[in-house]
Amino acid sequence: MTPEIQIKLEKIRGLLDRLDLDAVLLRKHANFAWATAGARNYISIASEIGAASILITRERQYVLCNNIEAPRLATEEKLEELGYVIHTFPWYQDREAALARELGGTGAIGCDLPFADFRVVGGEISPLRWSLTPWEVERYRELGFMTARAIEDAARSVRPGDKECAVVGKLASCLWENRLDYITIFSAADDRIGKLRHPIATDARVDKRAMLSVNARKWGLIVSLTRFVQFGAVPAEIRRRYDANVRVDCAMMAASVPGRPVREVFDTALAAYAAEGFPGEHELHHQGGSIGYEGRDYKVTADTPFVIEENQGFTWNPSITGAKSEDTILATSHGPEMLSPPVTFPTLELTVGGHRFRRPDILTL
Repeated sequence: MTPEIQIKLEKIRGLLDRLDLDAVLLRKHANFAWATAGARNYISIASEIGAASILITRERQYVLCNNIEAPRLATEEKLEELGYVIHTFPWYQDREAALARELGGTGAIGCDLPFADFRVVGGEISPLRWSLTPWEVERYRELGFMTARAIEDAARSVRPGDKECAVVGKLASCLWENRLDYITIFSAADDRIGKLRHPIATDARVDKRAMLSVNARKWGLIVSLTRFVQFGAVPAEIRRRYDANVRVDCAMMAASVPGRPVREVFDTALAAYAAEGFPGEHELHHQGGSIGYEGRDYKVTADTPFVIEENQGFTWNPSITGAKSEDTILATSHGPEMLSPPVTFPTLELTVGGHRFRRPDILTL
């Protein structure tokens, strides 16, 4: 068992004490990956629930799965080497709940999702993931670099006349080169960039501009980022909006200080929008929030009750109509650490809130 796994088991067993539970069952992708240092329990990336679950009692930790999944979990995910005991049942029998009861003791069992008659404790489990361990931070840095390189390689390959859906295909290919799942993926051309905050790709063709956005996942961790391509000179109004948007984003990043109520970052965003001459733009789209093993653990508003933790991931995604700024950072006591910095893109260098930022500029082709 690794030190990382030991830390996480201690967190979960502390939760058992606080909630007076004998065991907890983890069925979600996010929680399974977190508890196993990045192992995959899913078959489909489109489902929140995996094909294997983890049961943690006060003394032992088990993997529950059918006989189809057991060989991969043992030989490729190496869960037994991490200290998990694999218990299987025939694929044609629905035995997960019964097995959890047999192994989980005579008291109450919690679960991260509604399942059988177990107590739903997903809201109590999620915060255990937010402050990342040093090992997770190293994986996150690698993921951020790989994703930034993938989206920028894809962006450089875009040409006028490409369909938005074909641009998504280019990005998907670059991501899969390093086995990165795309959880959410957008591409928008020209006028659709300003008309829609969530531009699911269509058959529309690129003329002068393209936007690419992705939530990419590896080892269970997720990063979010956006890049823009312009064919020819960047129009003055687009330049004004893009630069203002980046400054709003950097103000939010600079305000992401461990120990600070996260709603203060939202207040900072509203003040920054107004200072840049774009008050009210925040009403058209959420501003982002905490990220890690979920695309957003929570989206931040003026009423969000949480406090920023050391080594907690955040992706702020402020948008001004026709522009967007989005990268993933780690909140640390030494200041925000950019996890998805520009790799091959042109850059903007600016100082906001006492912190120096190197952000992606619009790529002109």
